Parts: sequence; structure tokens; C-alpha cells
Amino acid sequence: MSDLYDRHKAVLPDWLALYYKDPLEITHGEGRHVWDADGKKYLDFFGGILTTMTAHALPEVAKAVGEQAGRIIHSSTLYLNRPMVELAERIAQLSGIPDARVFFTTSGTEANDTALLLATTYRRSNQILAMRNSYHGRSFSAIGITGNRGWSPTSLSPLQTLYVHGGVRTRGPFAHLSDSDFIAACVEDLRDLLGHTRPPAALIAEPIQGVGGFTSPPDGLYAAFRDVLQEHGILWIADEVQTGWGRTGDNFWGWQAHGRSGPPDILTFAKGIGNGMSIGGVVARAEIMNCLDANSISTFGGTQITMAAGLANLTYLLEHDLQGNARRVGGLLMERLRAVGAQLPGVREVRGRGLMIGVELVRPGTDEADPDAAAAVLEAARDGGLLIGKGGGHNTSVLRIAPPLSLTVAEAEEGAAILEQALRSVQ
Repeated sequence: MSDLYDRHKAVLPDWLALYYKDPLEITHGEGRHVWDADGKKYLDFFGGILTTMTAHALPEVAKAVGEQAGRIIHSSTLYLNRPMVELAERIAQLSGIPDARVFFTTSGTEANDTALLLATTYRRSNQILAMRNSYHGRSFSAIGITGNRGWSPTSLSPLQTLYVHGGVRTRGPFAHLSDSDFIAACVEDLRDLLGHTRPPAALIAEPIQGVGGFTSPPDGLYAAFRDVLQEHGILWIADEVQTGWGRTGDNFWGWQAHGRSGPPDILTFAKGIGNGMSIGGVVARAEIMNCLDANSISTFGGTQITMAAGLANLTYLLEHDLQGNARRVGGLLMERLRAVGAQLPGVREVRGRGLMIGVELVRPGTDEADPDAAAAVLEAARDGGLLIGKGGGHNTSVLRIAPPLSLTVAEAEEGAAILEQALRSVQ
């Protein structure tokens, strides 16, 4: 393992983040489990950053990919592509956006890039509203709208970005308010902001902030925002890269918890739909999607082999009601972790929805983030056979839990027990 780590460091960038003091090489997986190069088995509660959505080595997806690879792997968007059209038809129907058009990319970063291109072109404005503590990808434009310092290596940007309150419920100047007063204060802040600036193109927001530590506002905030945005013609972009496909349990899309004023104008997706294959995309009303006045293609977006995987994965997800499983098993897991957290002074909050759960750690007796404890718990969980993630706002002190949506009750109990032991070991 040390030889591979040395080779990694010799040819890859220093800023390419790796988990663990002794980095882990994963060689294969099955169901909700993976194995490392030494043969050790782990329960996977992070799924390749919320990307292995249904299961590792899902036979239905493996079969679809193998059969497609035996026919043709790739032809580009310059030719008609049946799997791409079929997946686009299904996503357009599921999106909730009327007269929807779908454009496929290879990642969530690229999807958000495309959404920004569409919004700024449609609105003839390069000003974007984004949420504090947000993350939207690693490209130049996506970094320019990311409100999380830990993932923002430059302040240079092709966009002018203004950051709005509301993405984090339990911190910040409005944290002490009730849910209804919190929403009212954030809306008033948005109205005040719009009174001091030129008309923005769009507001982009994650319904639940992923890298930011699985934080979210009260249900209905973005619906209230949308009412204000529509008064000014400003578009709403829902970044569903992490919240899509039923992961939140209660809804198929995260925006549906804020759907009182209708669907977003633009929706971006990626990660889980490919179950590990590189699929991202954008859904938008036809008038927005078709606003570009120059040619464009996507060499690898929508390629046949990834579309075959997406179709098989989406079919499995829907036929096995994995959204319902995320709601049921995620609710049990959340309840179990909250019971543990209530006994530990270093656990500030257990939050989330469905199988998207964050455990925020602080220094006991304070409200200060404790990134050292988060790193220690990550290591202890690994030692116990459990893989989790981490994230957070001002400092990385939130444990991120997002298993494949086929997680069983027994596996949820097993993972919770390992995590409890890991948490107790660092208190």
C-alpha cells in the first residue's frame, strides 16, 4: 500500500485530497460492502461520495453495461443515440419541470457549469446569487459560486456572486429564530440584497448542502425565495447532484420540500444516477435550454455505455422503491444516532433526511467546531470496518453518512454500532 501511495504522490497533485493517514485502496465491492487491497471488508456508508446509489456491483447495471459495451461504447452527440433519448425522456418526466429538455454531461461540476451558462445567457447577466456554505463543483465558474472556503482555492471568477443567508439552520445570525421567523428573516435579507444590486441571473442552491455538512433550511424556504425571485424574473437553479433520486426519502428531488411555488427553472443532477458511471446533466424549460445561439456538443456526455447504466440503475431504483427504503431505514438510523449523540457532549447535532445524515462534532462544553475529532472518528470507524465521509462549513467537523439506498435495517444497526464505538473512543 505504501508503494502505491508513494507512486500517487509522485504523479498526482498535492491538493488531491485523500482520506486517512494510511490511505485506502478499494479493490472491489458487493451490495453495501467493499474490500481493500489487504482483503479487509468494510460496510460502506459513503458510497463513493453519494455516487454508488443502489448497490456495489449491482447485477442489473453490470449486465446493461456489459451488453452495451459489446455493441458500441461511444459515438458522441453528433449522432442519434437511443439510450440517451430514452434516459432523457424518463428524467424529463420525473423532473417536474414543464416542457423539459435534458442535456447530459459527465459530472455534477459540468452540469452546474452548463446551468450557469444557460442562466447567464438567458438573463443577460453574469451576477449569481448563491448560498453561504455551498459547494457546486471544482471548475473555475463553479468555484466562483462556492460559499465554502475549504473548497474555494481562488477568488477569481467569470461571475459576480452574492451570498444569501439560509442554507444553515442552526448557525449564523438567524439561528435562534423559529422556523417561520427564520424563513421570514432570510426572505427579508434577500429582498434587501436585491435592492442594492443589478438584477441577478439566478439563485443556485442545494436543497441540502452536501460538502457543507448536510445542512438545510426549514422546508419552504426556497419556495418563499422563489416568490421574490419571480417578481424580478430571476431564475432558480436547484443543484440536486447529491439530493436527487430519492436519497432524502421524503421526496424524489430535494426541491420538492420547497415546491409550494412550483418547480425550479433549472435542475442539475449527477452522482447517483450512474451508480458509479460518469453521468451528470441539466434539466430546464425548453425556452431556457434553447437560448444558446451557437452550436454545442458533449463528446462524452450521454455516451451509450453510461446511458445504459443510468437506465438500468433508474429502473432498479424505481421498481424496488429505494426512495421508500431511504425514508424507512434512514429514519431508523437517524433515530439511533440521535440517541447516541444525546449521550455525548462532543456531538452538537445529528441532522439530515433519509439516507443523508450529518453528525456535527464540537469541542465539549463549547460551540466550536472540532475537526480533529472528526478526523479521529473517521479513522476509528475505518478500524471498526465502516467507511464514512466528512465535511462542514467554517471547519470540517461533520461526519457525513450516505450509504447506498438499498441499505438494510441490519446493516444500519451494524453501522450505527460501529460509529457509536468510534465516537465514544475519541470523547
